[in-house]
Amino acid sequence: FCVLPSSSEGFGVAERIVLLTFISAVILMAILGNLLVMVAVCRDRQLRKIKTNYFIVSLAFADLLVSVLVMPFGAIELVQDNWIYGEMFCLVRTSLDVLLTTASILHLCCISLDRYYAICCQPLVYRNKMTPLRIAVMLGGCWVIPTFISFLPIMQGWNSIGIIDLIQQRQFNKASNSTYCIFMVNKPYAITCSVVAFYIPFLLMVLAYYRIYVTAREHAHQIRVLQRAGAPTDGRQHHPDQHSTHRMKTETKAAKTLCIIMGCFCLCWAPFFVTNIVDPFINYTVPGKLWTAFLWLGYINSGLNPFLYAFLNKSFRRAFLIILCCGDERYRRPSILGQTVPCSTTTINGSTHVLR
Repeated sequence: FCVLPSSSEGFGVAERIVLLTFISAVILMAILGNLLVMVAVCRDRQLRKIKTNYFIVSLAFADLLVSVLVMPFGAIELVQDNWIYGEMFCLVRTSLDVLLTTASILHLCCISLDRYYAICCQPLVYRNKMTPLRIAVMLGGCWVIPTFISFLPIMQGWNSIGIIDLIQQRQFNKASNSTYCIFMVNKPYAITCSVVAFYIPFLLMVLAYYRIYVTAREHAHQIRVLQRAGAPTDGRQHHPDQHSTHRMKTETKAAKTLCIIMGCFCLCWAPFFVTNIVDPFINYTVPGKLWTAFLWLGYINSGLNPFLYAFLNKSFRRAFLIILCCGDERYRRPSILGQTVPCSTTTINGSTHVLR
């Protein structure tokens, strides 16, 4: 999003039909999927109790805005091979693109920090760290920080210093009499924007998930040692240890889910950001169609996250089924008060089994 040149090479009729079908599917998937995530958290009381889900709802809101405010105009320009909305709206649309996609990765960074404190620290430390005020401040930062690399420099024209002539040359195609929404950046802005929006948050996420992975392995080793020592598995006599073990497994599974989401985000946006830094140093010779492919690869991520939640997170999957099946009672959580048979649990090969 720091460089958004349009493809001036044009597409044939068959290519445009395929593009329109694919882009429409991506936009529809992003809108419906992210709306589903937001509705699920709002309606499900158990999902609202999990602090991480506040970041997930805000992330879904950012992705929803991308699919509503950014993708459609990019799709129209791509299919028509022309920008018809004027220069000022081009700057606004590009600023929104930078703002919202940067907000997405900052949300994922906050999610990784939240998981780090929940899994690698004691519960008391997590409650002290993740207070409602701190969550609000982090969410505010996810939306305020991107404005310093989007609306502020773009509207002031800082990104075009030294390359104004090249931008004007590419904005208008005399052969086809077409105008394009060209957003090119100079070397300082390309480096600053990419580092703030992608590389620093990516580094923080890698460090956080690495510590989560190490902690999870240590806990798994401790559990195996206790099992080999013949520790009793009767839950009625060892509630604290069993609760800690169950909490660790739950948090670790959630961390793995979020790690996969982060990985998909990086795979979708890394080609764009690598090219974003390289292009100014090779005299802006990256082909327009390659830029378009990398840009829409990043947009696909806005519609991908809800499907990752549905397949990898049991709580979200249940909430989605309740919404889509109009509140079918089969998918609701069983009542704890309804259990009349005494139960205990044991852990075998890393899996928790209920004994009656």
